[in-house]
Amino acid sequence: MPTSHPNQLNQILEVVLKIRPNSVLDVGVGFGKYGVLAREYLEFWDGTQDYKNWRHKIDGVEVFEHYLTPLHHFIYNKIYIGEATQVLPELTEKYDLLLIIDVIEHFTEADGLALLDLCFKRAKNVLISTPRQMNSQGDAFDNSYETHLFQWTQKHFNAYPNSVRLDTNNDSLIFLIGEDSKKVRLDAKDRFERQWPSLHRFLLRIKRTLIG
Repeated sequence: MPTSHPNQLNQILEVVLKIRPNSVLDVGVGFGKYGVLAREYLEFWDGTQDYKNWRHKIDGVEVFEHYLTPLHHFIYNKIYIGEATQVLPELTEKYDLLLIIDVIEHFTEADGLALLDLCFKRAKNVLISTPRQMNSQGDAFDNSYETHLFQWTQKHFNAYPNSVRLDTNNDSLIFLIGEDSKKVRLDAKDRFERQWPSLHRFLLRIKRTLIG
């Protein structure tokens, strides 16, 4: 569907604000939510008070053109229509951040891995979110591309260098893979220590005992 789980909004937006990319490519724009959030917080949270003269480039890819509305054309600089595996090889720009949010489960394993390889060629950082437990889903909104095809797990994303797992909710797997993953990994560690101080201290005691 042209939407995604709300429990992951904070984590995804935190990454956008931490990296502060000058250019973003949103693969599978759907309703346009992440384009709107990236535009709002990248443009206005530095004190700028210019409502329409955008200073950041936010492009999108959408296979189902009927999802697009005037909102999309206001928020995005450009939206490429077509299958991501066909659009990405035609692009020449390397973006600071590529978003692929609740998209990869609509690909088979082989096609999804091929898509990720294309994403890494087009961006310094790739932010991926996919359901922990994929429900059965066929066509929706008269869009055959909405069918769920493969359950992705942590091992698929751990295989890549510069990969960090960011999710703290029970619904989504969220990974950042790329040049800024170390910077975000430290933030994720600090967040764990703040949210679960007792568990953090317990794990440290076990670690010290094992080390000797």
